[in-house]
Amino acid sequence: MDKVVLTAAGLYVIVLLRAGGTFAVGWLAGAGVRRSRLAERISPATFRSAERAIQRWGAPVVAISFLTVGFQTAANFLAGSMRMPLSRYLPALFVGGAGWALVYATAGIGALKLLARLFAEQTALGVAAVIALLLAVCGVMVYRRRKAGPTNHDTAADES
Repeated sequence: MDKVVLTAAGLYVIVLLRAGGTFAVGWLAGAGVRRSRLAERISPATFRSAERAIQRWGAPVVAISFLTVGFQTAANFLAGSMRMPLSRYLPALFVGGAGWALVYATAGIGALKLLARLFAEQTALGVAAVIALLLAVCGVMVYRRRKAGPTNHDTAADES
């Protein structure tokens, strides 16, 4: 039990620094957010989705974003770029970050232990599990890209 608490505490510090840093970068970027390099790295659909959600719901969106993949960075960056007051942002960061740290310290570490045990006892099954996981992640990525439609880069290449 002590390992879980120590792991959660370490992860909590990491997420506070990472998400808080992303918020700070967004805050500093201000009006130039849509032209920034970080904004270019976030898919346009994710960026618009996070922006609409933050404009409508604010702090709860930031807190819940910690339970997602990909949306978290966009939500924190946009909260900063929209100058969300620290009095609203910090509680969302602390609550969402705590949830993230607890999920990863328990379920995440548990899954890693299970995978390590699987590799130690049945290596072929462990390799198959990792391959299946990688294929699932790739499948989700392909699905999301196809669902989002052509990007500006794709349409520019078609016009050439």
